[in-house]
Amino acid sequence: MRYFLARNPRIIVGGGLVTFLVLMALAAPWVSPYDPVAVDVQQALEPPGALHWLGTDDLGRDVLSRVIWGSRISLAVGVIAVGIGFILGVTIGLAAGYLGGTFDLVAMRGIDALLAFPALILAISITAALGPQIQNAMIAIGIVAVPLYARLTRGQVLSVREREYVTAARTVGATGLRIVMRHVFPNVTNALVVQATLSVAFAILAEAALSFLGLGAQPPTPTWGADVNYSQRWLSNLKWWPSIGPGLGIFVAVFAFNFLGDALRDALDPRLRRAA
Repeated sequence: MRYFLARNPRIIVGGGLVTFLVLMALAAPWVSPYDPVAVDVQQALEPPGALHWLGTDDLGRDVLSRVIWGSRISLAVGVIAVGIGFILGVTIGLAAGYLGGTFDLVAMRGIDALLAFPALILAISITAALGPQIQNAMIAIGIVAVPLYARLTRGQVLSVREREYVTAARTVGATGLRIVMRHVFPNVTNALVVQATLSVAFAILAEAALSFLGLGAQPPTPTWGADVNYSQRWLSNLKWWPSIGPGLGIFVAVFAFNFLGDALRDALDPRLRRAA
C-alpha cells in the first residue's frame, strides 16, 4: 500500500482533501464557531474579520458556520445519490452483460431512453415532480446516475464473461449468480470505483444546482447552492462575502473528488500506468 501511494502522490492529495471535507462535515457541531441558523441583525453583512472569518449575511448569520454545516448536506447527497445509482446501475449492467439476449436488449433501450435527456435537466424534472425536498433530490440524482453505471458495467462484463476462468467455472457447474458475484464482479470493480468517485463530484454539483433553484433542502437549512442563490442579491452592492463562502465550498468539494477520481483512474488502469 505504501509503495502504491508513493508511486501515485496525486491520490494522497485528492484523498487528503476528501478526508478533510468528510471530517469537517462529521465534526460540524464542534468546529462550527456559531449556530448556522441563528439570526443577529445587528451583525448583518459584516465583512470578514476576526469574529467572523467569512463575514455574515444580511440576517447576521455566520457564513463560515453555514459553509461547514452545508458540507454535511452536500456530502450526504453525494454518497447516498451515488449509492442509489451504483446499486441500480451495476445490477442492471451485470444482468444485461452476463445474460444478454432479450433482457440485454430491453434493459439497454431503457438506459438509452434515460440518456436521451440531459442529466441535470432530468434531475430537475424528477425533483420538481416529486417535490422540493432534499430526499427527493437524492433520488433524482441517483436515477440520473443509473445509466452511467449500467453501460460501464455491461461493457466490462462483456469483456470478462468470455475469459477462461469464467468458462471453467461454468464447466464445473457453478450457477450464474455465483459466477457473476465471485468471478465477474470482482474483476470490473476498478472502473466502477473510479466512476463512483467522479460521480460524487457530479452529485455535489447537481445538488448545488437543485438547491440554487429551490428544489433541494429548504430554508433555513444551510446548503451551498441555496446560500449562493440567497446571497447573490448583494453582489451588486459589492457585498461579495456571503456568496464567496458557499461558492468556495462547492469548488473545493468538486475539485477534490474529480482530482481523486482522475488519480485513481491513472493508478488502476494498467494501460495508463505503462504509458506514464
